[in-house]
Amino acid sequence: MSEDPDKTGAVKAAKSDASDAESDAQAQRTESHARGVELREEIAITDERRAEEEKGKAQDAVAAAEKEESKKERKRREAEERKQAAAAESERAREQAANAATQAQESRGSTVSGAAVSSPGAGIGTDPKAAAAAAAGSRAQLDPQETSADVEGPPNPERHLAAAFVGAFLFARVLKRITS
Repeated sequence: MSEDPDKTGAVKAAKSDASDAESDAQAQRTESHARGVELREEIAITDERRAEEEKGKAQDAVAAAEKEESKKERKRREAEERKQAAAAESERAREQAANAATQAQESRGSTVSGAAVSSPGAGIGTDPKAAAAAAAGSRAQLDPQETSADVEGPPNPERHLAAAFVGAFLFARVLKRITS
């Protein structure tokens, strides 16, 4: 063919080359469009799979939450039962104590109270010598032949009290160390 553009064969060849290039471009656009559709389809499938996985995770979380809630409810119920059992046990203990006190009162013929037996008649803050004198006076009324003897308390009662506290503290420490 001739390269001269004035000739008719050359124009046909140029048009033919242009139409081939256009058809190639059209084919490439079609392939690109098809590939884009494929990619969108794959993305949709992936999104669907992710949604199913998230749904499964959500269902697992709900199941775990329900299980945890039932566990807490069971613990609450057990605590309530222990509380009721302790209340019933304390009620039984009170009844037994009341029955024991009633039986002790009935078996004991006298009506002397514990306060009258343990109290010297003077207050706690009373001087020990005055309390001894009051006790000696009451003994003198009971037995007139007995003379009142000077009764003195310990020389330093606060030292005896402190010694008792120290002894109790040391005893507790020893017991603690033994049980540990």
